[in-house]
Amino acid sequence: MNSIALKIKNISWPKISFGNFNYVRLSLQEQALFAKRMSMLIKAGVSMFESITMIGKGTKSAGKRKMFEQIAKDIAHGQFLSKSLGKWRKTFGNFAINIIYVGETTGTLSENLRYLAVEIEKKRRLKAKVVGALVYPCIIMVAALAVSGLMTAYLFPKLMPIFQSLNVTLPFTTRALLWLSNFLIHYWHYLFLGIALAIGAFFGAMRLLKPFRYFIHAVVLRIPFMGSLLTHYYIVNICRTFGILFKSQVRIVEAVEITAATCGNLVYRKAVMGLRDFVIKGGTISKCLETNRRLFPHMLCQMIYIGETTGNLSDTLMHLGEIYEEELDEQTKRLSSVIEPFTMIIMGILVGFIAISIITPIYEVTQHLNPR
Repeated sequence: MNSIALKIKNISWPKISFGNFNYVRLSLQEQALFAKRMSMLIKAGVSMFESITMIGKGTKSAGKRKMFEQIAKDIAHGQFLSKSLGKWRKTFGNFAINIIYVGETTGTLSENLRYLAVEIEKKRRLKAKVVGALVYPCIIMVAALAVSGLMTAYLFPKLMPIFQSLNVTLPFTTRALLWLSNFLIHYWHYLFLGIALAIGAFFGAMRLLKPFRYFIHAVVLRIPFMGSLLTHYYIVNICRTFGILFKSQVRIVEAVEITAATCGNLVYRKAVMGLRDFVIKGGTISKCLETNRRLFPHMLCQMIYIGETTGNLSDTLMHLGEIYEEELDEQTKRLSSVIEPFTMIIMGILVGFIAISIITPIYEVTQHLNPR
């Protein structure tokens, strides 16, 4: 880990902007593989142009091949790799581009690319853990709703004539199920249209209305279990990103902007961007984070304070990333054990409601039958 420490002085850093750039989608796994291959090829003495050309030829996607051809052309004209990748900033991200720029400036490009590959792979695994923990309960809930909907729309209508012919007052549950069954049979297309419009409006608002997106991101962080899981996820990413950037001697203002850009949650992005003005005025990172205990736990702030005091902040942040990732692992395991019985209870309630609605009127009729 210490070998990555770079002693940089008086580097003219490129200005980070967030305008429109070319975009070709590369998954985290593909980004890690690109950085790893580039590191190996450069370490083996292959030229930058030949390395990019080889990687481009091994790509099946026409769009990705065209992107690498353009990067190779830029390098052939004497551009730095980081400058060429800057044209594809939405694809590679500010974090990777700046780490590569540091490597080119200090002559440690192969080492920086290798470390970048490791960090991207860690981020991919972390994201997979969180997604895996959240997808399972969603699948169970969708399955429960699907089973209940099929029973209501297809099974209950076959019993409906019998219930309607009975000269008894039907229970509330049966009458509610009759109404729901009629609604699904006659107005199902309106229901699906309404759901589609609601989903479209939601994602449209998330894309176009930043205040709405900020509100949703804030609400998500307050959801029981899920909020804690996501909080740990963002803290791990922030600590690791800051750690590697500080270890590479990136100035704090640039490090703040890069780290903020990597935050997918607008609440955390705003909190990280708040560090910039605070530090410019002479404050410390730990002091600023202390003002927002809801997003940054007390232990995190204390550890960062110790790192600032001892001059070992980058290693402290990397260590904090490992600590919170271990806690995230425990939370994902605990979430599965908590969500599974909860979802089974919800599924049982839905199916039980339908079963009671069907059985209760039949039972009441049989009670009034007089044997002869």
